[in-house]
Amino acid sequence: MNAGQRAVVALHRSVYRLTRGTVGGRYGAAPMLLLTTTGRRSGRQRTQPLLYLEDGEDLAVIASAGGQPTHPSWFHNLIADPDVSVQIGANHTPMRARVASADERARIWPRAVAAYASYATYQTRTTREIPVVLLEP
Repeated sequence: MNAGQRAVVALHRSVYRLTRGTVGGRYGAAPMLLLTTTGRRSGRQRTQPLLYLEDGEDLAVIASAGGQPTHPSWFHNLIADPDVSVQIGANHTPMRARVASADERARIWPRAVAAYASYATYQTRTTREIPVVLLEP
């Protein structure tokens, strides 16, 4: 992520927190959450705004990184420590993250693309399979 992208993420995160998701809680029709992971090297809390889908009582997020060749940092962080915190609106919930199985990904990926068509474009930009991550209460 370049400096401009980091600034946009920081602004989004701040506005979302300040307004409890009233501003920044949606991207078009897609809902957004704040995912907080623990930095795998720093040990510091890292928060990323992400689009999400409900999947029963779980939430699904997509580790697209805009189709970059490597997974986003937040993905590596939750692999190292799957205990995460999720903010939706004013609600904060501790959750546990895991990578979706192949069957789960096959079921969720089309829904993710329907919610945000750019995911399909991102997948064409990279040779890695973009992970679907499930956040479980």
